[in-house]
Amino acid sequence: MVRLEHANLVVKDIQPTLDFLLAALPHWRVRGRGQGAWANTVRNWVHVGDDDYYICLNDGADGTIRNLKGLSPGLAHLGFVIDDLTDLIERLTGRGFEIDIVGRDHPFRSTVYYCDPAGFQFEFMQYHSSLASEKNQYGGESGELTINRD
Repeated sequence: MVRLEHANLVVKDIQPTLDFLLAALPHWRVRGRGQGAWANTVRNWVHVGDDDYYICLNDGADGTIRNLKGLSPGLAHLGFVIDDLTDLIERLTGRGFEIDIVGRDHPFRSTVYYCDPAGFQFEFMQYHSSLASEKNQYGGESGELTINRD
């Protein structure tokens, strides 16, 4: 068996991204935190997630995040499957976060994308089928992709 256990992101300030993740995924919690040496400095880290999966946030980023409108190499987004997309949208809207992209209509899934305050993009997807052949259907989209970013 292989599974992705965690992602490790470097941010300028941990708290805004931590606040976003805890608002989006209320069953997650801070699993641990500490400090570690990296690149001739000491930086803070936080693991936020559940018992099985987490994201490590490290502070002290230097520079700017890649432009999501461009073709620069790097992380495009992290994707999460959730049970109730409407609930997520209401929760994040209530916390002041705006949808970045609304995915095209698809018969077996709905998607929205948000950017956290650090500029990382997160996709949230709700499946409308339990069948792998339908969940993993490529094509079948209709309508337009709605991009709300500047």
